[in-house]
Amino acid sequence: MQHFYDGQIRRYTTQMMRILSNFPVIDGDGQVKDVPVMYGDMTRQVANIIRENSENKLPSAPRISVYLTGLELDKDRLTDATYTRKVNIRERQYDEINKEYLNTAGKAYTVERLIPTPYLMRVNADIWSSNTDQKLQLLEQILVLFNPSLEMQTTDNFVDWTSITAVHLENVQWSSRSVPVGVESEIDIATISFSVPIYISPPTKVRKMGVITNIITSMFDEQNGTIENGISKPQLNAYDDTSKPGTSTDTRGTRIDSLAGGHSANVNFGQYIVYVNQGNAQLVANGIVGVKNWREVFGILPNIYAAGVSRIFLTSNDNDKTVTGTIALNPLDEGQISINYDTDTFPADTVITSSTGARTSVDYIIDPTNYDPTSIKVSGLRLLLLDDVGDAGANNIPAAWANSNGTTGLVASINDIVEWDGTTWNIIFNASDTTTTTYVTNLNTQTQYRFKENEWLLSIDGDYPIGSWRIELAG
Repeated sequence: MQHFYDGQIRRYTTQMMRILSNFPVIDGDGQVKDVPVMYGDMTRQVANIIRENSENKLPSAPRISVYLTGLELDKDRLTDATYTRKVNIRERQYDEINKEYLNTAGKAYTVERLIPTPYLMRVNADIWSSNTDQKLQLLEQILVLFNPSLEMQTTDNFVDWTSITAVHLENVQWSSRSVPVGVESEIDIATISFSVPIYISPPTKVRKMGVITNIITSMFDEQNGTIENGISKPQLNAYDDTSKPGTSTDTRGTRIDSLAGGHSANVNFGQYIVYVNQGNAQLVANGIVGVKNWREVFGILPNIYAAGVSRIFLTSNDNDKTVTGTIALNPLDEGQISINYDTDTFPADTVITSSTGARTSVDYIIDPTNYDPTSIKVSGLRLLLLDDVGDAGANNIPAAWANSNGTTGLVASINDIVEWDGTTWNIIFNASDTTTTTYVTNLNTQTQYRFKENEWLLSIDGDYPIGSWRIELAG
């Protein structure tokens, strides 16, 4: 064990001094004065300074001096030295800005306490008085408290199982003077002896509480006679931020797909699907979107939710790419969170090659039935169409989509990407013939879109099954 000092015996001694503090006496002039309490274990050098280097100066009285006289192992209270008790603690969330506690859950911890060692601490309290009346006043105020013990609490930490003990009065020595007194006028000292059963505790283990958000299991592949390598290497995947699960299919449908195929299963703690639409995310439970409150998820995760700091991670089935962004709860609907995406984590755009070159973007997304592209026509202009234009017989080509070289004008379908090469319109992305997932960015709005299953959507929008998303709260 490294150096560990918690000042436990010091706290017990301090509490003893506090028990004997604030007792007053009335002097000969009728003045009420509080009697000071000091620790009596004083070195000669300090005592000499207090006496101002003079043997003729006596300490003032009345006063009370507290000091330890012994520390014994209390064998009667010994228990199993290997015993450990755990307690789970959840704080209330604290608003640093407004300096107040909120009615939401904050950080969670697990406190693992080891069994403490019992001791019996012996303490003496010397009552210094210059006359018998002072001694009687102090003794009467102190002795009435012990019948025969007084409870003492050293800390206000409710997880400290050694904070409360009892102080037992063992003996009272009336005076330090001998009889006969003689001609000396030394200060009279009465001594009260106490015993305090205490515990000295070893360091406590404190851990942040958490939950298992993903369980990835590798199973024997009967066909190949091996276990899938990519999943079964803990050293390779131990620090990977993105999960690599396989396909898990049951009555709820397919969860997620990857190269691991049928050899792994991914289980998410919440058993919820996440539906993402236009920068907002909602939980899906029993097929219904938005019926669950996001705080249910935040409450069982380690750390605390902080708007603009907590993050969401979304792993797409299409490209195994994990997109992340900071989140903020909708104040009007806590079943919805808004996402501020980190665009650097977006999937790469697909390169589309044409006669004018290779690009990964379009210039505009337009409805060809009510938009005339004449004013923006330059060589290499690329447009994503939201409706059909022209017809197969080429008998009804709008003038805006006619070629300038006398050939037939543009005939294209919804979701196609077309390009003007300077003289003619050409289809460079045929939606009806494309089966692969395609990503392009609209340069006009700097928004990325994804083409899948014959439709264009925002690239991150869609359902994220169990195991393909996770939340990371602030520290």
